Amino acid sequence: VQLQASGGGSVQAGGYLRLSCAASGRTFSNYVVGWFRRAPGKEREFVARIGWNSGRKFVTDSVMGRFTISRDNAKNAVYLQMNSLKPEDTAVYYCAAALGAGQFGYWGQGTLVTVSS
Repeated sequence: VQLQASGGGSVQAGGYLRLSCAASGRTFSNYVVGWFRRAPGKEREFVARIGWNSGRKFVTDSVMGRFTISRDNAKNAVYLQMNSLKPEDTAVYYCAAALGAGQFGYWGQGTLVTVSS
């Protein structure tokens, strides 16, 4: 499966963005999809994930209540709605896919999110 993330940009603190992850190549609905981010000078970190049927969603503590992950299998897309953005959310965001319980082995290119104070 091929993935392409989009929707990044520059916003002020308190603002919002919606990232999209478009998939192609295989039956997208079979894959668990996650969002990760890498802030300047830091290691990549997990942000959120969603199961194949949207039944299992999980977000990391630092974005809980602000970020929401969703998917539309008919459109082969996964979204990350990011509200109440903070400067510490500044990072390159990546979407990734895993088949079943496997590791995230498919990665898209990142999209840059910059949050200014």
